[in-house]
Amino acid sequence: MSRFRGARLKKVRSLGSELPGLVRKESRSTNTPGEQGAMRKRRRVSTFRLQLQEKQKIRFNYGLNEKALRRYYSDASRMKGETGVNLLQLIERRLDNVVARGGLAPTIPAARQLVSHGHITVNGRKVSIASYRVKVGDVIGVKEKSRDLKVITDHIAAGSGIGVPSFLEADPQKRMITVKSIPAREDVPIEVSERAVVEFYSK
Repeated sequence: MSRFRGARLKKVRSLGSELPGLVRKESRSTNTPGEQGAMRKRRRVSTFRLQLQEKQKIRFNYGLNEKALRRYYSDASRMKGETGVNLLQLIERRLDNVVARGGLAPTIPAARQLVSHGHITVNGRKVSIASYRVKVGDVIGVKEKSRDLKVITDHIAAGSGIGVPSFLEADPQKRMITVKSIPAREDVPIEVSERAVVEFYSK
């Protein structure tokens, strides 16, 4: 899975939107990066650039490479309902996202490390695949010997994070997250036009 290793706040500024899955800090500047950022922001944006920007918001917030995002789009387009909403729902159901949004990690990259290093369980069984798709009724937990990992305890003590969505029931003190329902469109934590993303891929 692709991991963004550049300046995260700079990426947030370049896309013009907060990306809580990528970084917890908020960018203080509203300009795009570079000395001419304020001037570039006033230029007319082409339809293609707008569609690309919306796609990139999803990619960088959830830590997806292009191949993975295209695969999610393909799956979403074959489902009943609106393709854009289906796309967001599928991505929100990723295990690394659920671990982060359930309050066990500060960001999705941090949650991905917990998953890939074998610290996370689903229904009592270790799952080390970050893209694992949770379903309604699943209970996500932390292995007994991993419950006091610093990244987990520090984050719980800080009491901050992306925010627990309505489709999850979280009890960080017990290191437990329960999937109550399929994610709703309102559960998505970023401002993004899924219609623009669908238009980008449907060409």
